Amino acid sequence: MTEQLTRETVEPVVERAAFDAKGLLPAIIQEESTRDVLMMGWMDAEALRRTLTEGRVTFWSRSRQEYWRKGDTSGHAQFVRSAALDCDGDTLLVTVEQIGAACHTGEHACFDVDPLVPVTGSSSIGSPHV
Repeated sequence: MTEQLTRETVEPVVERAAFDAKGLLPAIIQEESTRDVLMMGWMDAEALRRTLTEGRVTFWSRSRQEYWRKGDTSGHAQFVRSAALDCDGDTLLVTVEQIGAACHTGEHACFDVDPLVPVTGSSSIGSPHV
């Protein structure tokens, strides 16, 4: 696709998206400048439409049962730079310009809050690396 999506042209993309049984699609948010994965949020068809045609990331809040556009209350906005559905159409990757913290805790990214220390694998034959 080479032309920017509009409300008139976005429907084939929405139809290609594979929403779950609750009508939701996971959206991975990645920072353009650092390539950091900032967060994951949920989008329904309308949130996907808004995100792809308005230039700001919109999510569906499962707890509040309403749309929320990142940054409207916090000022920590996400401006869309690119977007892509994965090969199955069941996950969206949105690359953004992030203004301020992405996480509601105030952290840069939601994945900065609880880092884990897993056993790491190796492509060479042998035991895992610790």
